[in-house]
Amino acid sequence: MKTLVIDDSRLARNELKRLLAEFDNVQVVGEAASVEEAIEKITELKPDLIFLDIQMPGKTGFDLLEQLEIVPEVIFSTAYDEYALKAFEYNALDYLVKPVQKDRLAGAIAKVIEKVEKKETEKDNSGDKLTMHDQVFVKDGEKCWFVQLSDIRLFEVSGNYTTVYFDKSKPMITRTLNYLETRLDEKTFFRANRQQIINLKWIERIEPWFSGSLRIYMKGGEEIDVSRRQTLKFKDLMSF
Repeated sequence: MKTLVIDDSRLARNELKRLLAEFDNVQVVGEAASVEEAIEKITELKPDLIFLDIQMPGKTGFDLLEQLEIVPEVIFSTAYDEYALKAFEYNALDYLVKPVQKDRLAGAIAKVIEKVEKKETEKDNSGDKLTMHDQVFVKDGEKCWFVQLSDIRLFEVSGNYTTVYFDKSKPMITRTLNYLETRLDEKTFFRANRQQIINLKWIERIEPWFSGSLRIYMKGGEEIDVSRRQTLKFKDLMSF
């Protein structure tokens, strides 16, 4: 499991690398001392997991996450335990307070391994597309989330933005629907019309609609009209 250590303290990075060296399934492929350096290393090395300090000069660990398009698994590592609640609001897998204890580290790594293995299984079948176990970082105003793609039921155009539907939240992102369509696995996400991409796993029922088109009812309550052109593709995809 490729791992990147991000911390502005060289001593902290060295200590964490020393502890991680005892785990055979963890390969530390690099380290970074700032947000800018971390972004370069994440783009270059594509780690499965990052250990992320929160308080760093200039920009915080949260600022880093806001700049990533696709977010690796994240374990926060910091001396400031008052950040714990905020970290879990970001849906990090775990939160380690310095000095890091070996037993807590082992528990955190076990969580990551289980999740990464699921992602790797899906990657074998989806190529470069994002899988259901991939997560994206969504920020809308002061609110931020890590969202697993399996939890997103709908992407919908909203002016110059795209609204992301998951749980009871509907934040907006700057990515276009056309871009998302190129990145999402077509076996799971379907372009129903010019305005909406739906998660096929969230379909509750389907009914015939006007002029041979379809209406889809989502488990979240949304009603989606499939265009006539896309209805043909949908029927072929679903083996109607």
